Amino acid sequence: MVRISILLLGVLCMSTYIANARADTDARAGLESVAHLADYPVVELRRYDIAPGQRDRFVRYFDAYFPEAFEQLGCMVFGQFEDRAAPTKFVWLRGYHDINARPIVDSAFYYGPVWREHRAKVNALFPGESDNVLLLRPLAPETGIPVLPAVDPVDEPQGARGVVVVQIFAVKKGDEDAFAQRARVAFARYGDARVHPAGVLVTLDVPNNFPQLPIRTDGPFLVWLGVVENDAALKDFTALASQVEHGLEGTGMLRGKTERLVLDPTPRSRLRWWPVADAKTVP
Repeated sequence: MVRISILLLGVLCMSTYIANARADTDARAGLESVAHLADYPVVELRRYDIAPGQRDRFVRYFDAYFPEAFEQLGCMVFGQFEDRAAPTKFVWLRGYHDINARPIVDSAFYYGPVWREHRAKVNALFPGESDNVLLLRPLAPETGIPVLPAVDPVDEPQGARGVVVVQIFAVKKGDEDAFAQRARVAFARYGDARVHPAGVLVTLDVPNNFPQLPIRTDGPFLVWLGVVENDAALKDFTALASQVEHGLEGTGMLRGKTERLVLDPTPRSRLRWWPVADAKTVP
């Protein structure tokens, strides 16, 4: 009886190993499939106010119509999210190959056929201007936002999973470099947490070359992004994030308290919990 139990345990362990190995292989193959989708160092962190009770409707329109439309124009929608703290807030991340591509892509989209077809319904869900937009760049070449594979409608029928955390630090002008050094040391503490780092960005201080879409000018800012697997991991990470924020606020280099966003990926968000995302993300 004992021998049978040991054999069964061995079979179970081998089956689990094979399943995990297959999942890891599939995940890495997915990353290879998007290897050509790289180099988007100009990033917009866009936050929209949606009319009360209309966010689900907006998410469905956004997911259905817009990610591939931008991608075809040479732009990347890194991910799109619902803000847990505010049922009227929608957040998304858009990337460009360089600052000169921004007005070209935006003109092609906002004066193009996809937006013209759907703008009336989508704009009706906005109560006012959507001008809470940070124009950013990676702090270093290795700290850009990774492009993860698109959500697979067959293998991921439940859609994107995980929780995205964003920390926004309002840095005093003149302290940008010193704070960035301190911040990277502090972020190293996240290495032992169940979190996939997904970028460290700083304000890109250039004129707005597509004035139709406002950007904030009250910087500078430093932004950290990461992804945790679930609410249990979020609970553990939150305590550590609070410690890091408290320490960085104690440097005297910030203009106020750290802003932290806790975001749920929409069903089709690329940026989500991905099994081997750490192979593509920043230290």
